[in-house]
Amino acid sequence: MRQRLMDATVELLVEKGFGGTTTTLVSERAGVSRGAQLHHFPTKNDLVVAAVSHLTAIRGSDLEAAVARLPRGEGRTEAVVQMLGDHFASDVFTAALELWVAARTDEHLHEAVAPLEQHLGRETHRLTVELLGIDEGRPGTRELVQATLDLVRGLGLANTLGDDARRRRRILTEWARTLDAALRNPQGDDA
Repeated sequence: MRQRLMDATVELLVEKGFGGTTTTLVSERAGVSRGAQLHHFPTKNDLVVAAVSHLTAIRGSDLEAAVARLPRGEGRTEAVVQMLGDHFASDVFTAALELWVAARTDEHLHEAVAPLEQHLGRETHRLTVELLGIDEGRPGTRELVQATLDLVRGLGLANTLGDDARRRRRILTEWARTLDAALRNPQGDDA
């Protein structure tokens, strides 16, 4: 029952946003009685805070599944960058974004969202470093990874206002070329 409630909450966050997600709609979508929903989650904030952890787990497992499909060798950088772009343009990112915006002015929700997002951010950074085979000891490489993550996050945000897939793919293809060149030659040396 909790799983159905969590899934319904995430779906409604994507469809109706934080403001339009109500406990009544969640219980209806999950197919559980209002009383059962209230037993597990007495308030909307209780429900949404639980959904934050659920959403974090979904985002992590979605990334793991995408990583398993990545090619090795030529084209890997672009595949990694495109995979990250797809992740940050997904429905789970949209739901997370709804929570970020609501957490900005809701202290209780902020206390739940901020630590999980920081953890997920660190893990996504670590995963990106690993997937690209980057040595973060080299000057500028950490910043390149962070610029990549900031870029895909921003493109994901733009995607919430309309399907931006074609433009996103073109931008990320060019960024992958730039990233590849910078990683091969991190200090602009001619060597």
